[in-house]
Amino acid sequence: MRAGDLDRQITIRRFTSGGDDGYGNQIEIWTDLAIVWAEVKQSNGREFMDAGRISDEHRVVFKVRWMDGLRTTDRIIYAGIEHDIVEVRELGRREGIELHSLKRA
Repeated sequence: MRAGDLDRQITIRRFTSGGDDGYGNQIEIWTDLAIVWAEVKQSNGREFMDAGRISDEHRVVFKVRWMDGLRTTDRIIYAGIEHDIVEVRELGRREGIELHSLKRA
């Protein structure tokens, strides 16, 4: 993985539950796990019919240096837009990670 290709900064967030809201409900808190440099590849979007309406699926692939413990329940913030991670792939032998994501609508 070439350092020059890692030219975009992203934030990886993880869900944590924190306290309650005074009514016994858990509060949803997304905390920053890491701010890292990444290579961003915009994947071809596709439109498909979903229960009678047209849905637009926009995939983005982020390549980052190796980080242990990333999972599909984490989120990525890139250019102010949240992305749900749908797949985590190891590159080489712990050389890097490819994070496949969907833009949140």
